[in-house]
Amino acid sequence: MSYSATGSTGDGYRLAEKYGHKIEELKPGLVPFECCEKELCKRMQGLSLKNISIKLIDKTKNKKIYEDFGEMMFTHFGVTGPVIISSSSHLTRYKNIEELFKGKNIELIIDLKPALDKEKLDLRIRRDFEELKNKKFKNSLDKLLPQKMIEPVIILSKIDPEKKINEVTKEERQTLGEIIKNFKLTVSKFRPIEEGIITKGGVSVKEINPKTMESKLIKGLYFAGEIIDVDAYTGGFNLQIAFSTGFSAGMHKEEENV
Repeated sequence: MSYSATGSTGDGYRLAEKYGHKIEELKPGLVPFECCEKELCKRMQGLSLKNISIKLIDKTKNKKIYEDFGEMMFTHFGVTGPVIISSSSHLTRYKNIEELFKGKNIELIIDLKPALDKEKLDLRIRRDFEELKNKKFKNSLDKLLPQKMIEPVIILSKIDPEKKINEVTKEERQTLGEIIKNFKLTVSKFRPIEEGIITKGGVSVKEINPKTMESKLIKGLYFAGEIIDVDAYTGGFNLQIAFSTGFSAGMHKEEENV
């Protein structure tokens, strides 16, 4: 069902179901997130962040679902990129995820400076502020943040953008550091299945011979790739599933015809 722009229609699932196979629920897999803070994200649209860390938190249990380090990007609807795509694999398996989305209980926390702890980051900010003490706050963050993030961070900090740096209080400076270490967004939903890299769900593995990929219900019917209810992380694993199951199905079908 994923990548409909390439011609995928989901016909394989309907055909398998017609022949009596159980189809596990189809969902988008390895997919971007929409966020409640769309306007904030829209201001940063197209901005790629490298060497950041993320955490996904279930606020109802104050539980960390997933964490990662790498690259991500802001879009007009929310966030995407490698660490986001990988984290979605955990959320699609998470119980009652739709209810948690509705309750605004899934939080994405981005650490923009994971190499610095809070104390070292504060020293860095103080050093920058010392050099720029006569500038306005809104003009003092170029060395610290990408240009597209400056306005959103100022909005979140609630520090007067016109304020001179030498007038910024210790508490305000610490608030700035807190935002940089914990830039928070609320995940509201997954993007549509058409935008998923893979499709989760499909023909139940209980109804397929794992050695030959042949249907246990219909002799001579074989399955391979994403039509089967198997999926994995990004990084070539889903391609490997497709190659391996396709090879097995092809080899055993050929043996059947000999």
